[in-house]
Amino acid sequence: MEQKSEYVMSKQLLRCGTSIGANTRESKNAQSRMDFLNKLNIALKEADETEYWLDLLHATNYLDDTQYESINSDCAELIKLLTSIIKKLKETGDK
Repeated sequence: MEQKSEYVMSKQLLRCGTSIGANTRESKNAQSRMDFLNKLNIALKEADETEYWLDLLHATNYLDDTQYESINSDCAELIKLLTSIIKKLKETGDK
């Protein structure tokens, strides 16, 4: 049963983690500024979900501290970058 839980959590992590890149890539061909912003917002939501699954895998000892800190650090950086881009887009969109 423990392997099944690990598999489910790992699969969810893979799904949302790869979705960050897919939505960011898709934003390159956005049909409008709003579509671009929407794709980046989806990427941000997926990054946040990725962080959740990383936290859960770490809390249940499926990821050790070294693995967690490395991957979570990258995820946190992606969240910061996406948040900054989205914020800037919203600020410049109001002008």
